Amino acid sequence: MFSIGDFAQLGRVSIRMLRHYDALGLLRPAHVDPASGYRFYQAAQLARLNRIIALKDLGFTLRQVASILDEKVSAEELHGMVRLRRAELEERIAADAARLLRVEARLRMIEREGHMSTEEVMVKRVAPVRVAELTAVAASYDGEDIGPVIQPLYQELCARLERAGVEITGPGIACYEPGDDGKVVVHAGMQVATAPREGFDFEIVDLPAVETAATIVHRGPMEEVDPTFQVLAHWIEENGYRPVGLAREVYLDCPQDPKDWVTELQMTVTRV
Repeated sequence: MFSIGDFAQLGRVSIRMLRHYDALGLLRPAHVDPASGYRFYQAAQLARLNRIIALKDLGFTLRQVASILDEKVSAEELHGMVRLRRAELEERIAADAARLLRVEARLRMIEREGHMSTEEVMVKRVAPVRVAELTAVAASYDGEDIGPVIQPLYQELCARLERAGVEITGPGIACYEPGDDGKVVVHAGMQVATAPREGFDFEIVDLPAVETAATIVHRGPMEEVDPTFQVLAHWIEENGYRPVGLAREVYLDCPQDPKDWVTELQMTVTRV
């Protein structure tokens, strides 16, 4: 048998933690010297210690760990828990990274306040266009809510168009309209020349012409589009316009690296 100090070293835990596990009934010593009170452990108890540490690191409380161990969880089941926890952590890391990008974009906007150029804004007529479209609902206009909705929409739309043998004739066009309870209806469209047909698992929509659109080109990932939209907002206000209708995003060029994306933002406007 091993003293508590030796067992702690072998199990890569602290003596204090072993005493805590003993007090909770999670890992009792194999033997306690009645005269000295010294605790002694057997090598076979390392297996239970390994499970305690693994489950604790997976985020379970010690009370939950005790319940799981009472059910004699197998190594295979532990591996399954680890895989699930890894997926959760990877999703959280991705979400945190996206949140950090948004914070950095906001900081850049703050730094540019009062120094934003509106020279790139153009007013033009936008011709009518026909699109094949899928829609879904996002929780809000926040990029954290829009991105996970619109990206799968476009993947699914392109797959459906390919299955239907419908040719894409121009860039993708997205727009967003207010929904119920603060939610947002996301419209993901691809330009096509096909007439509506029974059996399509997507909608064919004719977007009307826009007689007066304030437009600006955004270069880079859509996660960083907010500063460009705000430049457009400043221009609209400073030049005596107001927005009417829905804004459109026209994806002019979408190479593999989002840093190289080129997107035209179009906002229908009218004179105040």
